[in-house]
Amino acid sequence: MSGTEVVQARPAGQLAELDALGQRAQDYAAKSKAPNTIRAYRTDWAHFVAWCDVRGFTILPAPPEVVALYVAALAETHKPATLTRRLSAISQAHQAAGHESPTRAAGVRRIMEGIRREKGTAPDAKAPVTIADLQAITRDHLPAGLKGTRDRALLLVGLAGAFRRSELAGIDREHVEFVGEGVVITLPRSKTDQEGAGRKTAIPFGHESGTCPVGALRAWITAAGIEAGPVFRRVDRHGNVGAARLSSKAVALVVKHYMGRIGKDEAAYSGHSLRAGFCTAAAREGVEERDVMRQTGHKSVAMMRSYIRDGNLFRANAAGALGL
Repeated sequence: MSGTEVVQARPAGQLAELDALGQRAQDYAAKSKAPNTIRAYRTDWAHFVAWCDVRGFTILPAPPEVVALYVAALAETHKPATLTRRLSAISQAHQAAGHESPTRAAGVRRIMEGIRREKGTAPDAKAPVTIADLQAITRDHLPAGLKGTRDRALLLVGLAGAFRRSELAGIDREHVEFVGEGVVITLPRSKTDQEGAGRKTAIPFGHESGTCPVGALRAWITAAGIEAGPVFRRVDRHGNVGAARLSSKAVALVVKHYMGRIGKDEAAYSGHSLRAGFCTAAAREGVEERDVMRQTGHKSVAMMRSYIRDGNLFRANAAGALGL
């Protein structure tokens, strides 16, 4: 008797239960990666499919030679990091369909090694928001009213908490606890915590009232009357506070806007500039790496260091001891 006949011989109730379990397993598998990662893979896979379709190449399973040609064709216009992500999407699609990944072929790996060697792998890092930048913004460039109160809190909490823009946008009132030493913000999930174990970030009181992240956050929550739900929300031109949270993109636009107000090139900054600003300032002040990582939530020292923008180049610099 075949496996199919065995399954068909099962009672209807068991078949329904197996179907439900199978669907549940697929749902869990789909949640094994972050939504942003899944969206990026879908976009990258669609690009590969379209590229192959135009040229009449086999798509699934794709021969390693086709993948090698694809990577070589994109090398002149795409960064190595983008190509690496495209290969990951191709690999995931093949594995999901039960095929061996063509990206593991020696020819594909050699081409990628050559591209990395020629193009380099340094990321296009955005500039950090410095403490001086924040002091200038909060002193002279925040508008009156609720929007200025919100933006003060968003910028100061974003840097002091070393939050990613998505983490900052995702803070709910239920995640915020004001304590004697400052404020504790609980992130139920983050980029490095996809399983939702949660991470607490402590932000102490600032030395100056104008740049105190704790005072700024309390002032915004009180003024906006936020008792539950999203903390950082849209404020319209009439000063009305909306119910929906700011998007990650909106956080980035706030950062860019104020950096432009103090005379900086907006294109050089992003939502991650607050996080980079924390890492850079901490490095400049000689804060131990393990303490920086406790605040940022980084799991890798190398990744944490990638956020430091020349913050410690002159700290304990050997050339300073030469007597020149």
